[in-house]
Amino acid sequence: MDDYYGPVVDAVPAGQEVLAAWICTDIGRKFRVLLDALAMVDDVREGGAPFELWDSEGWDVEFTPDGVTVQAVYGNRQRAAYSVDEVRIALEDFWEFMAETPERANARRAFRPDLAEWQAGLLQWEQTWQLRHPYRGRLGIPADGPA
Repeated sequence: MDDYYGPVVDAVPAGQEVLAAWICTDIGRKFRVLLDALAMVDDVREGGAPFELWDSEGWDVEFTPDGVTVQAVYGNRQRAAYSVDEVRIALEDFWEFMAETPERANARRAFRPDLAEWQAGLLQWEQTWQLRHPYRGRLGIPADGPA
């Protein structure tokens, strides 16, 4: 973790360079965005459409039951397609990494600063979408309670 740049990948598995770039640059340290991606991958893993379309300035991402396509909007416009399970595993690994990463010492948060950053992000995600996050009860996310 770089304090200035956020998540940085040291060793990217072959073929997952675009996936790693999207996760590190578009999702980064934003737990609510990571929760969006986890919910979308869960929706398509179950055979449905994502609860929402991916919205980003830098990346076009399409979630379907057949796979996830990721394309950079700027630069060399790198593009790759992945299976839903590849993306699910990468996102879940990233969640575990981020949840275990110490918070930035000087970071100030207005929403629920009494909670860990990921817990506050979960509550804010559920308030925003008026949905129970599908990962409740998984990945260390409590099944019930405020967070």
